[in-house]
Amino acid sequence: MKSTMMSTQLSLNRVLDYGTRMFPGTEIVSRLPDKSFVKHSFAQFGARARALAGALRKLGLRKGDRVATLCWNHHAHLEAYFGIPAAGGVMHTLNLRLAPEEIGWIAHHADDRFLIIDDILLPLYEQFAKLHRFERVIVFSFSGAPVATRAGDPHEGEPAVDDYEQLLREAPAAFEYVDHDENDPVAMCYTSGTTGKPKGVVYSHRSTVLHTLTICMPDFIALQARDVVLPVTPMFHANSWGIPYAAVMQGSKIVFPGPHLHADDLLDLMQAEPPTIALGVPTIWLSLIQTYEANPGRWTLPKNFRSLVGGAAVPEGLIRAFAKHGLSIQQGWGMTETSPLATVFYEKPELKASLTEDDWHARRTLAGVMVPMVEFRLIDEEGKVVAWNGKDVGELQVRGPYITGAYHDVPQDPDKFTDDGWLRTGDVAAIDQYGYMRIADRTKDLIKSGGEWISSVDLENAIMGHPAVAEAAVVAVAHPKWTERPLACVVLKPGASLGAEELRTFLSDKMARWQVPDAIKFVDAIPRTSTGKFWKMKLREQFRDWKWPEGSGS
Repeated sequence: MKSTMMSTQLSLNRVLDYGTRMFPGTEIVSRLPDKSFVKHSFAQFGARARALAGALRKLGLRKGDRVATLCWNHHAHLEAYFGIPAAGGVMHTLNLRLAPEEIGWIAHHADDRFLIIDDILLPLYEQFAKLHRFERVIVFSFSGAPVATRAGDPHEGEPAVDDYEQLLREAPAAFEYVDHDENDPVAMCYTSGTTGKPKGVVYSHRSTVLHTLTICMPDFIALQARDVVLPVTPMFHANSWGIPYAAVMQGSKIVFPGPHLHADDLLDLMQAEPPTIALGVPTIWLSLIQTYEANPGRWTLPKNFRSLVGGAAVPEGLIRAFAKHGLSIQQGWGMTETSPLATVFYEKPELKASLTEDDWHARRTLAGVMVPMVEFRLIDEEGKVVAWNGKDVGELQVRGPYITGAYHDVPQDPDKFTDDGWLRTGDVAAIDQYGYMRIADRTKDLIKSGGEWISSVDLENAIMGHPAVAEAAVVAVAHPKWTERPLACVVLKPGASLGAEELRTFLSDKMARWQVPDAIKFVDAIPRTSTGKFWKMKLREQFRDWKWPEGSGS
């Protein structure tokens, strides 16, 4: 017996067509460098994205060629998300927060042919231009200043420079999508590279469409046409968690913050364009709520506002701080390799009657439940599958139709992929009988003290539960007796005071005595990666030669 269904290819182009045809009047708002706003309708956005595709083909873009973007979050970057694949190209988002040498290495490894860049980022480009020669540099005048175009020859060290808006104006009047298979690539993103060289993950039409459909489901992100979306997560980081694609498909209004990501800037933006949903790493929302509460009466918070948070564990104190103002935090987990969203927290109805409000606050610190079409398993140190009982931990391994099965142009690594086709995430987790996942740690961040494992994530969350603490990061340092012991780096809130012994007393009520850090360092700031996560590798380097006081940790 044969199926009677049409064999229609999954395509990102269909998402563009659907969103712009069904929601032509929906707004896209971009905040410019001078903090003014520019607005486009979905109809205008669709026309501009197709014009970009036509312009790229006119410039000689071939199917499968990489087009890099070096841009903040704004409407032109969204046009690139759809226009580059429409031309048959592969969008490659470059992380502007990386060191210039690393950006240049990534662009060269990806063999990027063209570059679309904000004019305010041209000084950054000049710092790595010698490391990779693009054929053409297409400049979007984000600042509004004229673009200095030029003819050039990349083989002579002089790539051509084009004006983005001029290319769109001069694009062919008619454009047809480039023929493609649903498994053809549409975008690529490199991992953060905190250990070893960054690795490229390549997304397909099929994986992108399936991921987009999944995250819009009601119990997950539940994006709707009535939503106003504020993507604080950079569009150069794991495709801004797939939200740009989902917002276009669902007809949600999008408010792009541009380069203005400080807490007071975001609060100002929320007054002008109140969002219903925003997404970003926990440090963004910690800073925002602290700034809001330190300036009573200056701002109002949006009503019915929810925040999707990922990239690091969310402390219960942050969840309670938001809840106090009637706002909700929904935690998720994922990686560049998982497209990225693989879990999202929501309240399962079977637990409603049995859990108190305090129980739910504690449970919201969990990473959530896995999304449809993704499979999880936990593997212990002996290679055995770990039961889902909420206590036993193992390495989290995943597979599914939007999980990468390899990296771009590097040999297959057994440390990253199992023989039977699972991605080894490097995270250590426990999953309870209801499917809620708790990330215990990264494998490299676990602390083994006297033969017992200590979770740095659990310690960090407990420390950040103290009202005087703004942030905390915990790393392992070598110990003469116990092999390793935890060292806590703590940032206090402005004007707060706290001593090490007082903090240890606070922690002793929440965990076993042997888990409490012997060493506590109060610091002004914790180093961060380009995506806003605590950069523990830098902390480990800083305290590599830490000398324990006589008798400590005994």
